[in-house]
Amino acid sequence: MNKLVVVLSCFIIIIGVSGCNSIEQNEPEDLFQFKDSYVGDAGVVGSITRELPNPNGEQVHGLELETTNKPYGVILNYIESEKSEGIATDYNELALYNASFILALVHNADWVSFKFLDQELTITREDTQSFFEKDITQFNSEQELSSFIQETLENKTFQILD
Repeated sequence: MNKLVVVLSCFIIIIGVSGCNSIEQNEPEDLFQFKDSYVGDAGVVGSITRELPNPNGEQVHGLELETTNKPYGVILNYIESEKSEGIATDYNELALYNASFILALVHNADWVSFKFLDQELTITREDTQSFFEKDITQFNSEQELSSFIQETLENKTFQILD
């Protein structure tokens, strides 16, 4: 009888621990845990990009890290997504938002390119500095940077000039 109680207790503990782990995996990452990371760390850059918003009807399909020659950068490749909400995407603002997070968190990244289905956009660290008139690496939380970007976009229009 005691063996049965011990086995059942172990089984319940294992199920409880497994359940806790699966819940934690569904929670969004705190992006600022990756602050001061490097372009060469594919796992970290991938973790950052997975948490950023995607354009309507598209999703990130892969990324390329340009680490051979300076300036270092990140290329995000997009493919068509099964989910589409029929909402138009402002690609300039989305690219600025996502690039701002990548450039704020990835210490040695100087540019981010987005290969969307219908267009390609590249945003440099200088572009963000010029537009925001502030060094985005000085932010210390996801909420703080997100609010700053959104407030700035309410007052200014961002347009990439090719």
